[in-house]
Amino acid sequence: MSWILTVFVIIPVLMLCGLWVAKNDNQVRGLMVAGSTALLVGAIWLTVYFVQQRNAGNHDAMLLANSVMWFKPLNIAFSVGVDGISVVMILLSAVIVFTGTFASWQLEPMKKEYFLWFVLLASGVFGFFISTDMFTMFMFYEVALIPMYLLIGVWGTGPKEYSAMKLTLMLMGGSALLILGILGIYYFSGATTMDVTELARMHAMPKNAQNIFFPFVFIGFGVLGALFPFHTWSPDGHASAPTAVSMLHAGVLMKLGGYGCLRIAMFLMPDALQTWAPVFLVLTTISVVYGALSACVQTDLKYINAYSSVSHCGMVLFALLMMTQTAITGAILQMLSHGLMTALFFACIGMIYHRAGTRDVRYLGGLMKVIPFLAVSYVVAGLANLGLPGFSGFVAEMTIFVGSFENAGMFHRVATIISCTAIVITAVYILRVVGKILFQAIPNKKFYELHDATWDERFAVGALIFCVAGLGLCPLFFENMIIDAVHPIFDHIIAYVPTLGNL
Repeated sequence: MSWILTVFVIIPVLMLCGLWVAKNDNQVRGLMVAGSTALLVGAIWLTVYFVQQRNAGNHDAMLLANSVMWFKPLNIAFSVGVDGISVVMILLSAVIVFTGTFASWQLEPMKKEYFLWFVLLASGVFGFFISTDMFTMFMFYEVALIPMYLLIGVWGTGPKEYSAMKLTLMLMGGSALLILGILGIYYFSGATTMDVTELARMHAMPKNAQNIFFPFVFIGFGVLGALFPFHTWSPDGHASAPTAVSMLHAGVLMKLGGYGCLRIAMFLMPDALQTWAPVFLVLTTISVVYGALSACVQTDLKYINAYSSVSHCGMVLFALLMMTQTAITGAILQMLSHGLMTALFFACIGMIYHRAGTRDVRYLGGLMKVIPFLAVSYVVAGLANLGLPGFSGFVAEMTIFVGSFENAGMFHRVATIISCTAIVITAVYILRVVGKILFQAIPNKKFYELHDATWDERFAVGALIFCVAGLGLCPLFFENMIIDAVHPIFDHIIAYVPTLGNL
């Protein structure tokens, strides 16, 4: 059954072919609904199958593993396989693509061309998460990045050309560092394989070489994960992107950064982690607090959520670098939680903007009276974002901070306490915005004419609320899957640096 993972690449390719020959908007919508539904059903089946296999005693590091050599001189293979982390990321991606389809139901103009690039972006994301070969991962990583330029530059708003160019240049700069790091790992590990699992088993890379190439890979992925000070592309890109692109971008694409940092940088170069962890821990602590503080002074709803994403994605990298099993588990939960709640946030913001014609909080007010469904949905997204118990944000953040405080070292505990302040700051800007745009007096008489969410918008938003609440109320199902994958990674790193978790 190893071929089953290729379905997550084949379906988007078939969707691209279908969209290419589609004649009208109804055919485009039908193809997108059919394809995104197939991806979601496939992701749910994969999740159930994975749990069944683990319960049946199958403890292979990667399930459904398969490898086909496609460039022998550099030992590049199309290698696929999934563990618990991969499975939850694939499920997250499928949910965002599915809901993003309905959030873009009324998009104009050039609906067909828009969805072509949207599906290409999604294919890169799915390919990245199923790959276990470093170069194949990098290839899909680039496939996911390239469409962003056109999706923002053509269908975006505001200074969209500037935002698209800035995003592309900064992420391509990170890619340049990344390919140098990948080639460094390959050649200094004996130049025999690019498979991540095999490279980790061999552990042939000298420590000096690890110290050189670790920052290349970590920064390369960290740029996409909004690592300070390489985060500046993110707020501009989010603010200018169309609604569904913002959902996929913040909800899934930025998670490639944290996933790559763990799967390649930390897993394959554990000796260098002890050297570089304190440096990057300082940067990620700054990301967490700086992102939250920056959100407090923004007036554009998208910029507020974009800087909030900088803070929450910084929390992912922060937790990974804390190097306790609980903290790493919390980091993956945060990736899943943030992907869902930020997609919900961007969906609500896009729908409000479509009706009110502005995202500026200074010119919004009284929306609870005129568009109650979207207003309540925005409140739910905000409460999840600030970590209210019962929602996904609480589970993820509590796991991160409890795991981080397990480190006995003063440096780690001070960093944890500083990062915890972001929770309070997040409550400040969320509650301030909710009070301003939903409950204050209606500033414009035209707002009385606004209509609430349509059926397609209600469906997309309702599905995301269900997922956010479901993860918050029943987290153990996903947490057990994540722990199952984190445990061997953590044991591998600690085996080479036994004191790393207690610095």
